[in-house]
Amino acid sequence: MQTFSAGDVADRRVLLRADLNVPFLKDQPGVIADDGRIRAVLPTIRALRDAGASVVVISHLGRPKSAPDPAYSLGPVAVRLGELLDAPVAFANDTVGPEAEATVDGLGAGDVALLENLRFNPGETSKDEAERQAFARQLAAFADVYVDDAFGAVHRKHASVYDVAHMLPHYAGYLVQREVDVLKQLTEDPAKPYVVVLGGSKVSDKLAVIEALLAKADKLLVGGGMCFTFLKAAGYSVGGSLLQEEMVDTCRGLLDRVVLPVDVVVADKFAADAQTATVDADAIPDGWLGLDIGPESVRLFAEALEGAQTVFWNGPMGVFELTPFAAGTLGVAEAITKVNGLTVVGGGDSAAAVRALGIDDSAFGHISTGGGASLEYLEGKVLPGLSALEA
Repeated sequence: MQTFSAGDVADRRVLLRADLNVPFLKDQPGVIADDGRIRAVLPTIRALRDAGASVVVISHLGRPKSAPDPAYSLGPVAVRLGELLDAPVAFANDTVGPEAEATVDGLGAGDVALLENLRFNPGETSKDEAERQAFARQLAAFADVYVDDAFGAVHRKHASVYDVAHMLPHYAGYLVQREVDVLKQLTEDPAKPYVVVLGGSKVSDKLAVIEALLAKADKLLVGGGMCFTFLKAAGYSVGGSLLQEEMVDTCRGLLDRVVLPVDVVVADKFAADAQTATVDADAIPDGWLGLDIGPESVRLFAEALEGAQTVFWNGPMGVFELTPFAAGTLGVAEAITKVNGLTVVGGGDSAAAVRALGIDDSAFGHISTGGGASLEYLEGKVLPGLSALEA
């Protein structure tokens, strides 16, 4: 996999696959809640512009039903991208239609355009190879060179991620290269002690990565909603907490290899105004829900992190979006920032939690932009987008 040099893209038209799948405020449609993914691709765009390339940016946003939907338009993203670049960003209201063609044809050296949501076209995500490749050919016709900087999408065999790379000279963007370099450090020869912190809701979503990392990590700390399935496996009652009953036997076989919370914050309902209490992990009342790890668990996890040379964290420790249940995630995040070795936040909800809780991004060694892609890489899976860049 190669990154581009100025000579590779000078005076050429570059099709840049970015991951601009940003969240919007729920009560304010079109208002971006977190522009972290836009910021992440800026170094690549700036380098392309500085080299004299004209840049055609393409991205998906959300999961529209393969048809135009104003709720998933990239229009607001184009505005924010222009603000961050301090340069005009032309926006086309279609992806491969007449307006896109006119917008691309109007670009000069150093100019940037963003095309509308790729997933408005059914060819982007089609399981039919012919349909997918037909769409990819339309995208490839816009450019001389393809650069992939959408790490959050490299685990998808989509037209803009996989097929286009086989149709044009192709390179990895700076973000994709950085992500891969960091993940190699986590998998190939991590500095020891190596501590993994996993949270999130479902054990089934993380089982493969748990099994892969247990072979490499010195300690694996489990919090979040998934910890209650482990606590049930340990013989504890978990009240009304999130539970994957079908995973209890599997978790029972992993108990001697993971560190679990010793106390939890419980609530009588899932709400910010719920009645709450902190109880021992083996004393959750019937009908109450565990929604965060408790202060003793934060201390236990912080002690486990002391002296670590490598840390990978994926998944919040509780329902951090609700203030009464944010302390566990905040406490563990702050403990990770004190580690002197490599600290990696595995994207997704973990990255969102870092920003929502006001923690400086620079306090961590690396914050991934691809939660699902990061996990699949750590599991040892072949990621289509990366294999295409290596071809």
